[in-house]
Amino acid sequence: MIFNSFAFLLFFPLVTALYFLFPYKFRWSILLAASCYFYMFFKAVYILILFFTIVIDYIAGIYLEKVTDPKRKKALLILSLTANIGVLAIFKYFNFFNSNLSGLLSWSGYSNPIPFLNILLPIGLSFHTFQAMSYTIEVYRGNQKAERHFGIYALYVMFYPQLVAGPIERPQNLLHQFHEKHVFNALYVSEGLKRMLIGFFKKVVVADRLAIYVKAVFNNYPEHGSATIVLATLFFAVQIYCDFSGYSDIAIGSAKVMGFNLMENFRRPYFAKSISEFWSRWHISLSSWFKDYVYLPLGGNRVGKGKLYFNLFTVFMISGLWHGANWTFIVWGALHGVYLISGMITKDWRTRLVKKMGLENNLILNFLNTGFTILLVTLGWIFFRAVSLTQAWSMIKGIIVFKPGFFIGEPSYFLYDVIAITALFLYEFKQEYGLPSLQFLHNERLFVRMTTYVFLVLIILLFGVFDGSQFIYFQF
Repeated sequence: MIFNSFAFLLFFPLVTALYFLFPYKFRWSILLAASCYFYMFFKAVYILILFFTIVIDYIAGIYLEKVTDPKRKKALLILSLTANIGVLAIFKYFNFFNSNLSGLLSWSGYSNPIPFLNILLPIGLSFHTFQAMSYTIEVYRGNQKAERHFGIYALYVMFYPQLVAGPIERPQNLLHQFHEKHVFNALYVSEGLKRMLIGFFKKVVVADRLAIYVKAVFNNYPEHGSATIVLATLFFAVQIYCDFSGYSDIAIGSAKVMGFNLMENFRRPYFAKSISEFWSRWHISLSSWFKDYVYLPLGGNRVGKGKLYFNLFTVFMISGLWHGANWTFIVWGALHGVYLISGMITKDWRTRLVKKMGLENNLILNFLNTGFTILLVTLGWIFFRAVSLTQAWSMIKGIIVFKPGFFIGEPSYFLYDVIAITALFLYEFKQEYGLPSLQFLHNERLFVRMTTYVFLVLIILLFGVFDGSQFIYFQF
């Protein structure tokens, strides 16, 4: 089930009402049943994959807590991680690696005897796999007690608001909340619904509307001029942000209505002044996951510079592969690794240059840093959006080697795009810098708040694109 669907419009209030109407001891079962239905709405049989890993991790967690022998504990953890990564490898990466093997063997004059698998990628597999893995790792480390209630543990993995696209939760934050009794709270309901409204605006009014222009250009890039490719790339940068952060807003908001607190996943990333800061603001739950479970175990920053750079590059390569079984994602991840390492190498030189120019803490410098960061990130998005490296390189060449022509598509649609992006920028600019302005969503007067809600709903209904398009990150 997708959030921007009529089915969810019925599902969400019904599940929320049942959650509060049923006695406390049955509420976990209501949420688990609802989450199963939510996931089975896509492809019912794939819930068996979830059930397989849930059973393994549940049992592994209990024995990880019981076993005292370090070698046996490590073996149990490896078994659990192998089961999770194995499922991910089969469904997401098998055909990719097999295809590359076929290419390599063909180049060498041999044929590949290994057949390809005719399977579809279960929706959101990378998200709930990483969430499950964080549970067993934390139990192994002694930071989390093993969950004895099988239904509660299953709910931790399958909680429907963040099941298919995060935030990727940690057991320390989420598991205990399923044991707590949540009473109906009008303030939580209000905060949650506001957050959901913002998410829907980002998704259907901004992201899905921009997607029309982006798709038209990326699917026919040889026919378009340089300016058009630049604009489409910039539009995609906004599209993917609004699509993914919009999902996170709806997830956080729908959970908040029932009294659950999910971690923040985005914090206005396009206001970042460096690539390092960008990754502290973009997909925070994934960035912190890789930091805690890959980067730090590799040695983190407690190693020499050479090993440090190797660790960072490795993490970003894996992050790129996590996003998709395609060389475009791997190059995208590697590119961000190069960005980050280059920034670290040139930091002292840049600091001296800024000091010589007298630009410390200067607004102009902040503006230039933000602009340069957006430029680097947007260049990377070409690889993320392209279907092949050939297309990505061709589009970059199409920008560098000037080609005249400018495409706006339907004029009224283009105007709506510009207005929607401007409104979003002003909203986030105020949030970022805390500027005093008129309050609408959070106004003290009920009449002003209610008028704003109605206006926002009308904007969503009148200008939103309701074509059943899935969220971009569902494919991961």
